[in-house]
Amino acid sequence: MTLIKNISGFRGTIGGNNLENLTPADIVTSISAFSRLIKENNPNSSNLTVMTGRDGRKSGKMIQSIVNSTFNSMGINVIDAGLSTTPTICWGVLNNDSVGGLMITASHNPEEYNGLKFFNSEGEFLSREHVSKLIEYSESKDHIFSSNESLGSIMEYERLIDDHVDAILNLKILPVKEIKDLNLSVSADAINSGGSIAIPKLLDRLNIKYNIINSEIKGVFNHMPEPLAENLTDLSESIKVNKSDFGIAVDPDVDRLVFFDENGIILGEEYTQVFCSDFVLSKNKGDTVSTLSSSNALKDLTISYGQKYYSTPVGEMNVVKKMKEVSSIVGGEGGGGIIYPELHYGRDALVGIALFLALLVDKKCKVSKLKGQYSEYFMKKIKITLEDSNLIDRSFKVIAENYSELSPNTEDGVRIDFEDAWVHMRKSNTEPIIRIFAEANSQDIADSYALKIEKEIKSISA
Repeated sequence: MTLIKNISGFRGTIGGNNLENLTPADIVTSISAFSRLIKENNPNSSNLTVMTGRDGRKSGKMIQSIVNSTFNSMGINVIDAGLSTTPTICWGVLNNDSVGGLMITASHNPEEYNGLKFFNSEGEFLSREHVSKLIEYSESKDHIFSSNESLGSIMEYERLIDDHVDAILNLKILPVKEIKDLNLSVSADAINSGGSIAIPKLLDRLNIKYNIINSEIKGVFNHMPEPLAENLTDLSESIKVNKSDFGIAVDPDVDRLVFFDENGIILGEEYTQVFCSDFVLSKNKGDTVSTLSSSNALKDLTISYGQKYYSTPVGEMNVVKKMKEVSSIVGGEGGGGIIYPELHYGRDALVGIALFLALLVDKKCKVSKLKGQYSEYFMKKIKITLEDSNLIDRSFKVIAENYSELSPNTEDGVRIDFEDAWVHMRKSNTEPIIRIFAEANSQDIADSYALKIEKEIKSISA
């Protein structure tokens, strides 16, 4: 896959030619560029430290070695958290004397991919301005490496996930004792990565019994890693066999989360932020933020509490920016990402699990009865491979013109709100594809709108 560089980080398949895939040479230039950016942002500091971690991919350890060494060669110290999660690194950067962070992960992409997620001193994705500089610097050869006496150091730290879990359990909003008293059992799919370490640490502290499948971390994933129903049939079966009270699935870097009920039925990644936000809004009134591709269920929930809902272009950086702007108390993305700023400004499956358990304390019902308490929507998602960026832009322009009477939103691709549905089409931040999202009150209506737009895009680009 062509090496992709954007607001979500740098990502590609391992090996091949420089600038075409993710190679050791590309990693060195990328980390050198990030180091240069860090030094520009900290001109008066001579003792700079960053935090690094990785998910469970086969290439992760090799890449982390190159990453750490490159930081050192640029005179920057490294706290190496080893096998970790993205939210753990984000929380760790925020709560240590770090000027930045780097997570080695390709998130929900298959195991042959890997990538670099860059974080600022607050443990948040870089701003659009800094990403532009990072991309520019990564394509330059003007890197100045440190002399022998100025090389950085590496310190390994193995307790960062424990620290992260401690911080979650210390959140004032969580009824920890009541969660422990629920006496629940859970089945979880850890997708052979950091969740295998992090989820048991959290559940042990909350007195939740558990059965973890795909817990071995050997560099391969036992199924496609995106937490969708078609990839999680083994988890569904595990829930039923073990008579679990509910199920949990995460992606390899543990920033996405989806729940199953006690019957092994997925509740839908779009509802993760709805469940977690409901508990937060029931305790503290405030506004919510999500993306143009997220379900209207969160909007409906927010309005039911008398609060305001805001939408943004897709991308965690965009959501966080708006959350800060409106002082939102909770937010996230429809793909199973929940952001609770009392902990940190980043999608975090671990805090999502804790908030969901707290919701169960209040609701006092089986998980199968939970989803019926919220607006019911149905979504259709389609991917179109169309790598020519100019052709994509032309397609979006034509479609926006064709539906001009509906005043399409063009902040991020095109979103069209029809009377009985909405459709959002956009370039993916992580793959060379177009994503089409459609939502309606029935699956048939959502399917028909998504397929209609897919046909129009293919016709325009033919």
